[in-house]
Amino acid sequence: MTSAATEPVLVPEVSQRDIQIKYGFTGAELLLFGAIVYPGGTPPSGDNDIVVILKGPPQSIILREKQKIAGIWINAASTEFRSAPGYYAVASSRPIDKIVDERTAAIYEFGLGNLQLSPAGSIDPKEQSRFLSGLVDLNQREGLYKQQEGSVEILEGVLYQARLSIPASVPTGLYTAETFLVRDGQVLAAAVREIEVRKFGFERFVATAAEYQPFFYGVSAVLISLLLGWLGGVVFRKI
Repeated sequence: MTSAATEPVLVPEVSQRDIQIKYGFTGAELLLFGAIVYPGGTPPSGDNDIVVILKGPPQSIILREKQKIAGIWINAASTEFRSAPGYYAVASSRPIDKIVDERTAAIYEFGLGNLQLSPAGSIDPKEQSRFLSGLVDLNQREGLYKQQEGSVEILEGVLYQARLSIPASVPTGLYTAETFLVRDGQVLAAAVREIEVRKFGFERFVATAAEYQPFFYGVSAVLISLLLGWLGGVVFRKI
């Protein structure tokens, strides 16, 4: 076992600690970078790997499976996950199965297939796996889940960087950017940075009103829709 005096230390950073969602927000690109500090300042011979995970915020979600009966699609089986991340992206210097074994990947949630979602109640493992695959596929198509193997660059064995794109539909909340240093299949060091994604300006006002004053928000939305419809009719008659 490596002694504390010889263990490397990660010094991570992110290009943005505060991502503001304003009008016309089309997404963002986040740069995760940092340095590996070795005792004595000299990297050991051989290769190290870096795995970066950006995820959050956790949320409860109910998945329903559709089934076609007599030509009609209806809800069939369903399950609830208590802590599904609203966004999850993993980037690594090499394919994850080349870096760690299955057990280590499961412990650290390396990869989309290793997400720990805390199902509500008891559920058959095969059924849980099926629902997990469905959730991953759905969020991948929306750009909210992604796995970028081989996308982390390591320079001179000391500096590293990875770029992750954040879609416009990303949920607001607190995110964690976790960085792991792996060597010979073992995680030698880990570090975390926090990132906040929040609405700003008019979008924040609308979100706050919808959450804390839902009745007045609903009435206002209806009135605005009626006003816009009336204005559209007036304009149409004048053309």
